[in-house]
Formats: sequence, structure tokens, C-alpha cells
Amino acid sequence: MLLTVVIFLPLVAAGVLLAAPRLGGRAAIVLWVAASAVDLALVAWMWWRFDPGPSPAGVVGGPAYEVDLQWIPTVDAGYHIGVDGLSLPLLALTGVVFLACAVYSLRESHRPRSYAALFLFLQTASLGTFAALDLILFFVFFDLTIVGMYFVIAGWGHGNARRSALKFFLYTFVGSLALLVGFIGLFLGGEQRTFDMVALAADPPLANSPVAGGLVLVAIGLGLAVKTPLFPFHTWLPDAHTDAPAAGSAVLAGILLKLGTYGFVRIAMPILPDAWQRWAMVAVVAGVVSVLWGAFVALAQTDVKRMIAYTSVNHMGYVLLGLGAAGLVTPADDGARTIATVGAVYQMVSHGLLTGALFLLSGVLWSRGHTYTLDRWGGLARPAPVFAASLAVAAFGSLGLPGLSGFIAEFQVFTGALQAAPVATVLAVVGILVTAGLFLLALQRLLTGDTVVPLDEDGADRLSTRPEGGGTATATRPRTATVMRDLRGHELASIVPLLVLAVVLGLFPRVLLDVVEPAAAAVVQLVAR
Repeated sequence: MLLTVVIFLPLVAAGVLLAAPRLGGRAAIVLWVAASAVDLALVAWMWWRFDPGPSPAGVVGGPAYEVDLQWIPTVDAGYHIGVDGLSLPLLALTGVVFLACAVYSLRESHRPRSYAALFLFLQTASLGTFAALDLILFFVFFDLTIVGMYFVIAGWGHGNARRSALKFFLYTFVGSLALLVGFIGLFLGGEQRTFDMVALAADPPLANSPVAGGLVLVAIGLGLAVKTPLFPFHTWLPDAHTDAPAAGSAVLAGILLKLGTYGFVRIAMPILPDAWQRWAMVAVVAGVVSVLWGAFVALAQTDVKRMIAYTSVNHMGYVLLGLGAAGLVTPADDGARTIATVGAVYQMVSHGLLTGALFLLSGVLWSRGHTYTLDRWGGLARPAPVFAASLAVAAFGSLGLPGLSGFIAEFQVFTGALQAAPVATVLAVVGILVTAGLFLLALQRLLTGDTVVPLDEDGADRLSTRPEGGGTATATRPRTATVMRDLRGHELASIVPLLVLAVVLGLFPRVLLDVVEPAAAAVVQLVAR
């Protein structure tokens, strides 16, 4: 029952908000903070009591905190949830990022009750997806995240928010339909006629049908690739990120993108091991192309938020590189495959923390000057040293500096993938060099030189105003000024913990590795069988 409480506690809090109109203004956000804090405390208690062991896809012991109830008996679909070393870190990441976004939003003044309720709804949908051990249940929660994020972008975004929200919805919804087709293929291809992930992994469907298994994997892979997103299915991402509110971007990058990569390691690899081995090189190539494309396109951006969005394509490419290398039939031993898989999961957690912090920091820029354009800012290290230090830590972590979580993740991906796919791994290293260049260039343009802030002396926005009812934004040129408020208390309390966790995971990786390694090894054994 504890896992069910963790999943649905945010939804209950959202229901309380909607049912109590008097809980408006700051009280609504405070309730959101309280619900997220309690939920994270429950996940921490689960982590404390968790005994690392094989994946639910493995055999020994089964999943922890398991609940298995009948739901749709005619197709053997049930409310089957549980956690293992692959899902528990992502549940914890979800709790951390949503709590950070709640604290960051303490000063939200635009329909705060609906805003908080939507994010609480999104939290339940995300937690449910990571905990689901039934394909239909996974699909339901997966689709609900699309609905929730659509309304967040359309209702609280800026710029051309409605267009970006619609683009996000259409792309990801079409991808989810392909995912559903793949799930139906798994149901029809198995002798047990079930949607239960544990049963399907124990007796993989379509093992003797290479063509059918490949087609089902393509359908599932397409749906997950759109969500991840991988090149060339990433085109919805920059617009959605640029026009979303800061908290929405942090959740979208920090959590929702992981639903795609998690689907690969939870569904595609253990349930379709033969097909994954045959198509593993395609996954490796897609990962490397995403790494290089994301890095080079990010380097060309003049908008800091679009730049961060494209680095997400780059970082998710490393995840797929590691997972693809784990499926290659090469002389690489299971140890190397396990290292690559562990690195991929580590990268999911690291990216969630660091990119979540980067998007919240970009939201600070928007709140001060209503622009993300790099050329309109400069010399911010002098008036805002805490902001500058936080941005530097997040950027260095994202480019893989030793001592931060990004280094541990990328090091393991490259170590595990080098023996199985040496050429692809060497090409992917180029992505690190380009990422380092683009982050250093952004830091130089934002933090050094003369102080340039697109604000009046009284802090009034003079740069990007939007008339009531829409229309074209008006702007004035920025000028040299000394006005740049440093991080406020709620911004500091939301961003710094994410960076502290990235440092902890960079210096003490066993905290996460001890949980992930047994489950990753179990998945690798299932693929190798």
C-alpha cells in the first residue's frame, strides 16, 4: 500500500485544491509544497528500507512494494505496480524535481490553484509510469503526462505558448499511439495473452518470429523515441521548452523525457531480447546521431533556453548509446554490458538534476528581464554572484566535469560501450567536447564583461511585453545597468538542493550504484539469454 500512497498522494492533494476554492493564492502553492515534501519523505523511507536485488524482469524475489490487483480480466491487465533498482531512483528523482518546482513557484500569481493542481496531477502520472508493471497501466499513466503538460504550457507559457503546446501534444500523442500498437503486438505474440511485464519478461513473446518481433520493437521504439526525444523526432522539444514556464520546462526535461528512456530499459530490452539484439546497432547509431546533432545545434543557439533544450537531445543520446551497446552481440562480456546499462540509468538521474536546475535558472533570467537572448545579458557575475555560481555548477555538471554526477554517468556509458561499439563511442566523445564549448561560451557571454541587464532601474520590464489578447511583443534595446537581483530565497531553496545532489552523486556514486547495479545486471542477463 505504501507505493500506492506515494503515487496517488499528489492527486489527492490536487483534488483538495480543486474542491476548495478558498485555497487560492499562496495557500495553494504551500499545499503543493507540503504534499510534494510528504511524498518525497515517503520515497526516502522506501529507499531506506529497500533491499537491492534483481529487476522485476528477473526471477528471484520479485519487485519490492508490489501490488497486483485485477483490473481488466478479459485481457489480463491489472493494477500491477512495484519498484526495483531501475525505477526507485527515478521515483526519487521525480519527488525531488517536483518539490523543487513547487518551492520555485511560491510566488506564482497567475491562477496558482489550477497551476498547483496540474503539477500535482503530473506528479502522480509520472510516479505511476515509473512504478507500473503492466503495459496498459504504463500506457495510461504515460498518456496522462501528455495531457497535464499540454495544459501547463498552454495555460502558463509565454511567447507562442498555445502553438507550442499543440505541437507537443500532437507529436507525443502520435508517438503514444505507436506505443499502444506495440503493446498490443506483445499481447498477441505471447502464449499467455497478458499485459503483465513480469510475465512477459519471464516468457518473451515473438522469440521465434524475428520479423514480427522487429516490427513490434519498431512500434515501441518509435513511441519512446518521440518522448525521449531522439533525432529526428525531437523537433517538438525546443518550442515546448522555450515557451513553457520555468517549472514546466524543469519537469519536462527532468522527468518526462525519462519516461521514454525508462521504457527502453524496462520494456524493450527484457521483453524483446532477441529483437533488441538484432536492432541494437540501430539504437547505438540513433544515440550517437542524437549526441552530435544535439550538441552542434545547441552550439548555434542564441537563446539560452533553446540551447539547454538541445543539450537534452545530446544527453539522452548517451542513454541510448549505453542501452544499445548492452544489446550488441560482441565479445564484450556481461560486465561491460552492465556498466553501460548502469551508466545509462545514472545519466537519467544526473540529467534530471542538472537540467532541471538549468531550466529553473533560465526562469530567473525571464523573471528579471523577460528574455532568454544571450546578447541581451552580460556581466551578471558581479551583481548576482549566487546566480552565477549556481549556473556555473549546473553547466560544468552537464558538460561532465569530474566531481559531479554527469562525469560518473558518461564515464560508465563510454567504458561499457567502448568494447562493443568502439567507433560509435569515439564519435560520441566529440559530443562532450562540443557541449563543453557551448556551455563555456554561454557562461562567458552571460557572466563576464560589462553588466548588461534589460531592466529599468526600478526593475520594471522594458524588453518583452505582450498586449492583452495576444499580438506581437514589443521590445527596447538593453542598456548597461547595475540592476540584477540575485537569487531570492525561494529560488535559492529550489535550485541549490538539485546542485548539491549532483555533487553528492559525483563524489559518492555508490549511493546510487548499489541500488542500480543488481537490477541492471538482471536486465543484461535477460537480453543476453
